[in-house]
Amino acid sequence: MNLVGTLYVLALSGCAVAALAALLAPPRARLQLAGWCTAGAGGLGAAAGIAAIVAAGAGQSWSAWLPELLPLAGVRLALDPLGGVFVAVTGVVAVCAAIYGIGYCDHGLDGRVFQSVLPMFVAAMLLVPAAASVSTFLLAWELMAVSSLLLVLADHGRRAAVGRAGLWYAVMTHLGLVTILAGLVAFAAGAGGESFEQLRAAELPPGARSVVFLATFAGFASKAGIVPLHVWLPRAHPEAPSHVSALMSAAMVNMGAYGVVRVGLDLLGGGPAWWWLLVLTAGAASALFGILQAVVASDLKRLLGYSTTENMGLVLVGVGAAGFFAASGVPVLAALALAAALLHVVNHAAFKTVLFLSAGSVLHATGTRDLDALGGLRTRLPYTTVVFAVGALCASALPPGNAFVSEWLLLQSLIHALPGSGVAGAVTMPLAVGVIALSAGLAVATFVKAFGVGFLARPRSAEAERASESPSAMLGGMALSAAGCVALALAPTLVVPALGRAVGVVFPGRDVVSGELTLRLTGVAGMVSPLLIALALVAAVAGVLGLVRVTATRRARRAARLWDCGAGPMSARMEYTATSFAEPLQRVFDDVLAPESDVDVTPVKESAYLVERVRFHARVPDRIEHRLYDPLIAVAEAVGRGARGLATGSVHRYLGYGFWALTAALIVLVVLW
Repeated sequence: MNLVGTLYVLALSGCAVAALAALLAPPRARLQLAGWCTAGAGGLGAAAGIAAIVAAGAGQSWSAWLPELLPLAGVRLALDPLGGVFVAVTGVVAVCAAIYGIGYCDHGLDGRVFQSVLPMFVAAMLLVPAAASVSTFLLAWELMAVSSLLLVLADHGRRAAVGRAGLWYAVMTHLGLVTILAGLVAFAAGAGGESFEQLRAAELPPGARSVVFLATFAGFASKAGIVPLHVWLPRAHPEAPSHVSALMSAAMVNMGAYGVVRVGLDLLGGGPAWWWLLVLTAGAASALFGILQAVVASDLKRLLGYSTTENMGLVLVGVGAAGFFAASGVPVLAALALAAALLHVVNHAAFKTVLFLSAGSVLHATGTRDLDALGGLRTRLPYTTVVFAVGALCASALPPGNAFVSEWLLLQSLIHALPGSGVAGAVTMPLAVGVIALSAGLAVATFVKAFGVGFLARPRSAEAERASESPSAMLGGMALSAAGCVALALAPTLVVPALGRAVGVVFPGRDVVSGELTLRLTGVAGMVSPLLIALALVAAVAGVLGLVRVTATRRARRAARLWDCGAGPMSARMEYTATSFAEPLQRVFDDVLAPESDVDVTPVKESAYLVERVRFHARVPDRIEHRLYDPLIAVAEAVGRGARGLATGSVHRYLGYGFWALTAALIVLVVLW
């Protein structure tokens, strides 16, 4: 067994040990043992992914099968640089989340079942990118879906909300599994085998290839939270424990993007341009819709859930552009767009881990996720404030944040395509550039709102006033993830060569080599140095502060109350809430967001003209859920109520149902064959 296989098997073994420790260890040691074993397994998984990438760079074969862990079930595993990137990302996120979970779960989530399912969830996410056959892939995918569902349902403090979120997630994830199953089974049937090597060599008719791609894309898009299949994500993420939310948002949704790349670009070998224009359009719509919902959200974790939809949309914009350029005969730009998409996967995993763990720290300290009820946390949660600020800067796609680098690369690929990308490219690429620019601007407003209103304003509730900093284990997980964000922001050249090797799996002979993130691709020129940008910003801030200090020392200081229009001392009621901060943007996008408001006027009992109370309620519902899913649910409920009449208790009638169902199935088979 080579080094990659050894590390990978040790990582899976570590997950199994963590699960056993959670089930068998005594209560006092259970949490520590399970948490540290899961963290160790994540570290070994990250090492295995990195080793697979390094081995490919050294010219070693990465296609050798890893040991069959379940020979009777035919499990086949292989780890190439593309899968290695996703395994490494999952492992690093698992390390941060597991360490954080030791402190977070010490307050009510230390049960045996929860602690044993968490490492199984990590193991499933390590298995998916290494699967090398259809059956192995589907087995790992279902294990990932079931384990994540159990974790979403773990918190019983909000039973009704958690139950609704779990129901939505269960339905959407298993409908996605059905479409993936149908597409891959049809693919394997046409190829005459289920191994990925056989699928790559298969020559399917164009119509069958399109059916396979569309079926699998629907399932993968559902897992990635792409519009209109995103509705589970802003429901499940807020209700799951915060470190589980981090694993789902920073690692699990990546598997949707991995599936599109693996099946569409690798196993199917690309396809017609319209495939990838569909992917790009879905990604652009998700990016714009997700960030619009995030900018008006006042629930902190729901805001982060919609931000995940936005960022995965940006990833699919890059994947769609890569496929379109490859179909258009521009492999250089295809490699650049795919490298940008993979870099954004890495960056999004880093800053979303930071943000969800920080949101969990806020929830742990205050008991609420409502930004309108927070404020003043800067003095009460100083470490959480610093870490959240790092994540907010990175998520805003502003320098020196890490998302700036990947979005800059993505824009480079789209802008350089404008001169000669054909009519479809000439129309699509400028629109994609505009969507990325608009989503970046709205992301800035979103995280200025989240950080400014939640941390820097005055406290608006007794819970915010009484908040205290989180335990050291939680702070340790948050600090590790923040350090990763800083490293990626200042030195993205550490990961770009590895991503270039992953790109080489799909587009052989194409690589993205970086110096100061200099694009050395024929026909494409561009350079940016995040480290120099950061140093320039630090120098500028230091210069301004120094100038202010020198100027201030020349004048006599006097203390005075801030100008308050004669209204008296400032209070929390005079400051912007998250809702009022977003209200101007909501007005701009009223036609898209379709906000709802209700005014309830209660008159005095003795008179219809005197008002006792006026209550105003406003909300911004998910318009896609309201317009698309609510009617479907109503139809399903009506069908269910009507079907009750079929259950009469008569055995003869039930036999008749079976007879006519079998007859109909035979007729369909005769027509098809």
